[in-house]
Amino acid sequence: MRVRWKDFELPTRVSCDEKTATPTYAMFSAEPFERGFANTIGNSLRRVLYSSIEGTAVTGVKVKGVAHEFSTIEGIVEDVTDIVLNLKQLVVKIAEPGQKVLRIEATKKGVVKAGMITPEAGVEIINTDLHICTLAEDTDFAAEITVSKGRRYVTSEEHSKEVAEIGVIPVDSSFSPIKRVRHKVENTRVGKLTNYERLILEIWTNGTIS
Repeated sequence: MRVRWKDFELPTRVSCDEKTATPTYAMFSAEPFERGFANTIGNSLRRVLYSSIEGTAVTGVKVKGVAHEFSTIEGIVEDVTDIVLNLKQLVVKIAEPGQKVLRIEATKKGVVKAGMITPEAGVEIINTDLHICTLAEDTDFAAEITVSKGRRYVTSEEHSKEVAEIGVIPVDSSFSPIKRVRHKVENTRVGKLTNYERLILEIWTNGTIS
């Protein structure tokens, strides 16, 4: 039975396409909408998904023996700025509110990846293949990575107000786990009437939510 509100048609069929769903993608559809309303709802959902979903991001980095982000480290190919930029791409999921400090160490020549971060209870690294830096020779590399939960986009300047420890480099953080949202509108019918709309919403995430 269809739901009506003062003769206004409301969606009664909402579904997810299970055949195309992956850990980072899903396609949803909802129908029927009155003419013109599917696009309005689609735009609103898109804005809300980008701005209001909580996620986890790197908020600060401390590299052993480094005073500021413009330093270089002997024996390491990348400078500190590049290392920080790489760490900003870390996709991590934490089970509890608040922040966590993750640690990574390396001493042997070769590539340092996110999968080498010391395991921490309640923390899951999603992109373990993320390139962090390259040791050109056997040398000591150690870093502490602060990750926090939050929403929207927060600048390094805002994070710097909360950083009290010397040597911690605050970074810009994009907390949203939503990478992309796309919607489109198709025609659909209600009984013999064909002047209704179907909203199709596609969502891509970073893999931390499902």
